[in-house]
Amino acid sequence: MYAPAILAAWCSLLLAPVLGAVTWSANPFNPAAVPLAVRSPYLSAWLPQGSGTALNAAWPTFWTGSVLGWAGYVKVDGTTYNWLGVPAVAGTTTTKATQKSLQFTSTQSIFVLTAGPIDLTVTFLSPVEPSDLVNQSLPLSYYAVSAASNDGQSHNVQLYTDISAEWVTGDNSLTANWTTTTGSVLTHQVQLASQSEFSEIGDHIQQGSAYHSTLNTAGATFQTGEDVVVRAQFINNGKLANTQDTAFRAVSDRWPVFAFAHDLGAVGRGATAPVVFSVGHVRDPAIQYIVANNGRQSRSLFFWTRFSTVASAISTFLGDYANALARAKAFDAKVDADANKISADYASIVELSIRQGFGAVETTVGRDGDSFNTSDVLTFMKEISSDGNVNTVDVIFPSWPLFLYTEPKIGKQLLLPLFEYQATGQYPNKWSVHDMGASYPKAVGHNDGKDEPMPVEESGNMLIMTLSYTQKTNDHSIIETYFDLLDQWTQFLITDSLIPANQISTDDFAGSLANQTNLAIKGIVGIKAMAEIAALVGDNARAQNYSTIAASYVSQWQKFATAADGSHLTLSYGDNDSWGLAYNLLADKLLGTNIFPASIFNTQTNWYSSHANAFGVPLDTRHTYTKSDWEIWTAGLVTSTAVRDLLISSVRKYAADGKSSQPLGDWYETSDGSVEGFRARPVVGGHLALLALETQPSAANSNGETQA
Repeated sequence: MYAPAILAAWCSLLLAPVLGAVTWSANPFNPAAVPLAVRSPYLSAWLPQGSGTALNAAWPTFWTGSVLGWAGYVKVDGTTYNWLGVPAVAGTTTTKATQKSLQFTSTQSIFVLTAGPIDLTVTFLSPVEPSDLVNQSLPLSYYAVSAASNDGQSHNVQLYTDISAEWVTGDNSLTANWTTTTGSVLTHQVQLASQSEFSEIGDHIQQGSAYHSTLNTAGATFQTGEDVVVRAQFINNGKLANTQDTAFRAVSDRWPVFAFAHDLGAVGRGATAPVVFSVGHVRDPAIQYIVANNGRQSRSLFFWTRFSTVASAISTFLGDYANALARAKAFDAKVDADANKISADYASIVELSIRQGFGAVETTVGRDGDSFNTSDVLTFMKEISSDGNVNTVDVIFPSWPLFLYTEPKIGKQLLLPLFEYQATGQYPNKWSVHDMGASYPKAVGHNDGKDEPMPVEESGNMLIMTLSYTQKTNDHSIIETYFDLLDQWTQFLITDSLIPANQISTDDFAGSLANQTNLAIKGIVGIKAMAEIAALVGDNARAQNYSTIAASYVSQWQKFATAADGSHLTLSYGDNDSWGLAYNLLADKLLGTNIFPASIFNTQTNWYSSHANAFGVPLDTRHTYTKSDWEIWTAGLVTSTAVRDLLISSVRKYAADGKSSQPLGDWYETSDGSVEGFRARPVVGGHLALLALETQPSAANSNGETQA
């Protein structure tokens, strides 16, 4: 049925021109930006790779694109090679190392560069350990460098790296100060001299400190000072002076840097043990949170429950590198194996998405007096690059598969602030709130009820996510504690989801619209989800009532939403020429509610097979752009393996097209693969939708059996 359209689309994918001037091997591909240190909204360093930029051909950047000074040199038999960043030191002679390869996994980005007779392997590891909340909440990231001779001879090697004060602010005219501590660990700590709690400039937090650390092994030296002075010291001497610059000044005033050098001695054919460094950004408190009676609570990152000082956390973190790497490799292998059961293209998309998804969330703990209350654990998500909101429901929702697959309790902890806040009665609307606060990290609610209005969207999202979490874990705590709130949102959906009023959905950039077919799907699945929730708590009468309503709505919806010729669902009722990605059908499949007939899934599969552009199926007929998360969600609901693979490979083609140098953007143009503006958003967690389906118990008997 689908063969001609699929063949044409695959030819488009195979014949697309290869962009850029990449001179190294890349596995699985060269992404627009390579994650280097991505652990939180404020520890988010990337290589803007574009169509072919080596590790030493650009400065690393914050997710916004602002520069993060991060430089690296290696001295081999007296010749200095640059391996990281693009430092320039007048009056010195250096050579660029040559990048040989790039590989990324779910947790690592690994570069191999040739510095004359030496090969350097540089591993950037951002751990993903959601089942260990201490490790996951540590805002620290590793990078490790090992060297090996490539000519069979022994060579004398020294290694250097530094970071700048750009890591602590979005305004380089502000004054920073710094200290260096020595002992078994060498640590540079740098921060703004004047701090502002819970405040951002250019999406950088203006609070806390950046940390650059390494073990104080034999041959290790350190130095702080002006960039060109410190770098010249290493270039000329192969070591640093163990001195500290105490002339505190603006970040851009003689650019202070915080450097380490390690003397590796004679390096032969076998790779040296890795020299391990860590970078981090730590603040306390981390989140301002609204409680009853418009009160405010300051919350700390969860790692403080184990560590009393940052120094102890860093020491443990550095000492754990070998074990952390082993755990990361095991996680990477599992993800790769699971995703490759679908396709290699799918695995590559998933692997690029995981660090980005977790890089937007922070897990916190509350206090009982002077002690941490480890039963009070809440997770917060920044809506990176779009609104900067806190725990936006329709950003958590597309991200949800990431948490279902890796650790559902993180999903629960993301939902809890929304439940807790609305249970206080401070939010005045009868539908679910849109987010927990307009500006991260201030989760201060919307007591005026004037949050961005997405009433059907957010109410449906909350019900769907709550049921899927409960099904996955058999933990009934949310549905029992917040049953009345869930029922309140269901009552609203009963009034407004079959024929949705003119409103925006999660795709708010596309504009508001009445009678949205896909939005109605979400509302109806939400009602059915509440029927399942009611059954789980033993309220069988309510369960039967809501099931009957949902079934009735589906029957009526089919008449409203189907084009006159029966070939597809419309974008909005009655507009026969309109259509869009009906990605909310995936919720029916994920939950196993089976409220929508299999014929609907088959109809949409057939339609999408013949309506793909070069880089995928458009989001809807108002524009030719799409969203990568919804493309993959749609891949999870179609009933043809060929159409599924077309959608997946279109997203992979976009992710590898070299037309952008920003962290993966989820909103892009299907005609030419150009990015539309979003970057680094956690919604790429939605790329794990097919993995979530494979591991969700309720999905086993759902609609839409995949066929060839």
